[in-house]
Amino acid sequence: MTEQQAPQTQEQDLDAQTEATTEQAEQDTVEVSSEQSIIDKLEAEIAQLRKQVADQQDAMLRIKAEAENTRRRASQDVEKAHKFALEKFANDLLPVVDNLERALGFIDKDNESMNSVAEGVELTLKSFLDTVEKFGVQQLDPQGQPFNPEQHQAMSMMETADVAPNTVTFVMQKGYELNGRLLRPAMVGVSKAPASE
Repeated sequence: MTEQQAPQTQEQDLDAQTEATTEQAEQDTVEVSSEQSIIDKLEAEIAQLRKQVADQQDAMLRIKAEAENTRRRASQDVEKAHKFALEKFANDLLPVVDNLERALGFIDKDNESMNSVAEGVELTLKSFLDTVEKFGVQQLDPQGQPFNPEQHQAMSMMETADVAPNTVTFVMQKGYELNGRLLRPAMVGVSKAPASE
């Protein structure tokens, strides 16, 4: 080989190496860019999946809370149904109590022959009230108590200096409540302050 051919061969070898290096760099760049695009794609999928998991956890918590609320409401409804199932029945029994009390009011207690009848009606009334009390029915007899518009119905007002104003002076008809719920208000007369002269 001549001296001229040696630099040309070296130059060709150098060009071939440069070309090979450039091709390798391009190939590496393509590989890096394709790997980077795969990584970017996977990161986007991971972010999307994380968002879906967060959304599903939120939805699960909402469904769990709604189920708990529904269970609690159903439990309260059942409790109220048990507690107040007798409301209509108890309302239908109240006139019986009223009639027994009226009968006692009309019996002449001075008449010896009526004492046994009065005693029988009193025992019947007491037994009846004890029985309905077992089922949560309470009698409201507000005689002498302050007027309460939530439990009493004022039928009349009378001026009197004997008691404080807004005091129940007499009861026309007793009231009743079932487990704390008013069945019937007591019909009462209420005192008011006398008009100044």
